[in-house]
Amino acid sequence: MKIVLVGNGGREHALAWKLAQSERVSEIVAVPGRYGMHEVAEYLPLDWNSTAELADIITMQAPDLVVVGSEGPLADGIVDVLTKREILVFGPTQAAARIESSKVFAKDLFARYHIPTAAYGSFTDADKAIAFLDEMQAPYVIKADGLAAGKGVVIAETYEDAVEAIHSMLTGDAFGSAGEKIIIEEFMVGEEASLLAFVDGETVIPMIPAQDHKRLLTDDRGPNTGGMGAFAPAAVVTDAVYEAAVEQILKPTAAALVAEGSPFRGVLYAGLMITEDGPKVVEFNCRFGDPETQVLLPLLDSDLADIMEKICTGHIDQVRLRWLNAHAVCVVAASFGYPRKTYRGDRITGLAEAAAQDALVFHAGTRHIDDSYFTDGGRVLDVVAVRPGLAEAKEAAYQALSKIEFDGMQFRTDIADKELLRTQK
Repeated sequence: MKIVLVGNGGREHALAWKLAQSERVSEIVAVPGRYGMHEVAEYLPLDWNSTAELADIITMQAPDLVVVGSEGPLADGIVDVLTKREILVFGPTQAAARIESSKVFAKDLFARYHIPTAAYGSFTDADKAIAFLDEMQAPYVIKADGLAAGKGVVIAETYEDAVEAIHSMLTGDAFGSAGEKIIIEEFMVGEEASLLAFVDGETVIPMIPAQDHKRLLTDDRGPNTGGMGAFAPAAVVTDAVYEAAVEQILKPTAAALVAEGSPFRGVLYAGLMITEDGPKVVEFNCRFGDPETQVLLPLLDSDLADIMEKICTGHIDQVRLRWLNAHAVCVVAASFGYPRKTYRGDRITGLAEAAAQDALVFHAGTRHIDDSYFTDGGRVLDVVAVRPGLAEAKEAAYQALSKIEFDGMQFRTDIADKELLRTQK
């Protein structure tokens, strides 16, 4: 198969790396991709101004399968356009992708179909949103309705901070059009986890659970980011929690989308809060998570290309997932200023030395100039280690990361620490 992969982040690098392991895959072209993927995929550093233009770029490659990694093209309807052109594509339609592209759509769906989640209100008017705060208790969770690269969530510790967040989204321009409508929801107490599943209609095949770290700084301090690290599997998702999440959240959500006339096909990602009352939905994504993908795929002992093709051709019943009996840890190295302001152009050293530590280094935001790599994004690199035990995987990931340097590099030092404490008790 020739595969076209849409995207250029660490998630897409991990997808390309895994797809390239398939004996059935002869060629992978990443659009736009980046040079850091060159060992596993060609890349076409092209820009496009519309979904139709992206579809034209893909069509010219004559692919056997298209894999859409990033949420933007899914929300813009690339699957619909390619399907009309009779091109096999892995990912949900624009209508089904609303599970991520509109938090209001998702929350209303949960309410209609009794899927456990936080209490909420949705608003386009700042005064009404502020009035709703009186019905809630601090801390307040304020979310932009649309896509905001994983950063459209503010957890306001005080009423004043919540008012400021509401104004910055609705009357300011904190998240552009993504913030023209907002959600205010109750703060759920518990621990977050991620459960991804391959889905076709009402058929759901869950993966092993993972956990990511959203806050920028060690000990869960600082602003929310797109994710500063992850590990898998996650023991906080016990067998009972796993069963409840699948039966009460994933399967009902898939069935709800079918009932709404928007059947989902692709990867459905449930961000969960494990509360005293069981798992509840924090949010859904319509694609592989980032950085969860970077720890899940190295543990997947099945042919990803074969899985995706079976799902695209209506044979999800033939999909069988196998997993390594191991642990994976991913640590994200971010640029100075992330997530508020991204500084680019800092020279990166030590990549070969890091890879020599029996680690995987996925490029999330780098640029290659004159045989050197430079920072070119907020999250720059994902350093991943797979080992039989979690403690070993963590140590190996940080040992590899210690070989990498660039000015202003930010990373958390506590990825998987809570899990280690939990499993050592």
